[in-house]
Amino acid sequence: MTVLDSAPLDVLDAYRTCEFATLGRDGTPLAWPTAVRRHDDGTLRLTTSLAFAQKALNVRRDGRVALLFSDPTGSGLGDAPQIFVGGRAECPDDIRTGPEDLEDYWRVLFERQPHSRSYLSWPMRRLMDWYYLRLVITVAPEQVIVRPASVPPLPQASAVAGGAPLPGAMQLAGYSTAVLGARDASGAPVLARTRTAPAAGGFAVLPPDDCAVAPGPASLLVHRHDERLNHMRNALVRGELCRTDEGWLLVPGKVLEPMGSGRPSDAPRVLRSTQRATDRYLERRGLQRPQVRWDRFREVAASAPRPGRSRWAS
Repeated sequence: MTVLDSAPLDVLDAYRTCEFATLGRDGTPLAWPTAVRRHDDGTLRLTTSLAFAQKALNVRRDGRVALLFSDPTGSGLGDAPQIFVGGRAECPDDIRTGPEDLEDYWRVLFERQPHSRSYLSWPMRRLMDWYYLRLVITVAPEQVIVRPASVPPLPQASAVAGGAPLPGAMQLAGYSTAVLGARDASGAPVLARTRTAPAAGGFAVLPPDDCAVAPGPASLLVHRHDERLNHMRNALVRGELCRTDEGWLLVPGKVLEPMGSGRPSDAPRVLRSTQRATDRYLERRGLQRPQVRWDRFREVAASAPRPGRSRWAS
């Protein structure tokens, strides 16, 4: 038996993505959507490209992490229970250029995200090699909490006075719920899906009773994708979580949208920034840009089932 065995594993395996939180340098829990693979030894494995290596750098500084499986889009589960996992992670500075030892991870990703196969074609390789230069993060779960699919409504909040919109108000308004990333009394990250509402000085949130949040640095993540992990959008509102007479309040400070906000100019800008970020990671370590094992990735993609024929399980 492992810690993870207390979760409904068939549900966890069916989720296409989960929210994964690491601790930033200033202690803020920073959550982003990612794909995760479960192993029989009770660990969870995920990867990140060199272009988005900050989560790997955070893990190397502080291994405490949190995962929340709460968006069942594409899983076919309907009202799936949410699954919170807290634990510790490690991420060696070993750049993977091929799918070796990650064949199942990539095979299911090619199945569930069919458009990623196009990155393997000759015209796209020059633009997308950063996508296949990966770091591997392994999580050892220490806590599992299963929550209902439904998210309770917020208590009636006080009316908000007029004035300039809060940072993040536009991004949060497009979603019925958000994922709160906060810290518990020990400083470890915790995650919970909550409704949000503008309030005096911030956004009202309602963590569930089993999520023992503490005042301090916090964030709100919103994200979406379609049934085939395409048309992804995400935004993170960083701020401070405060306890007020009316409940919990996230006071926003900064908004991050790494994939853009949906403008036509976003795609070329994101491609330029991912290439630059990859170059910086390599330059700081005195490394030449490694060659992607395109032949091995094509083999794995060719062996991947068509959408809907496999399950995310080891």
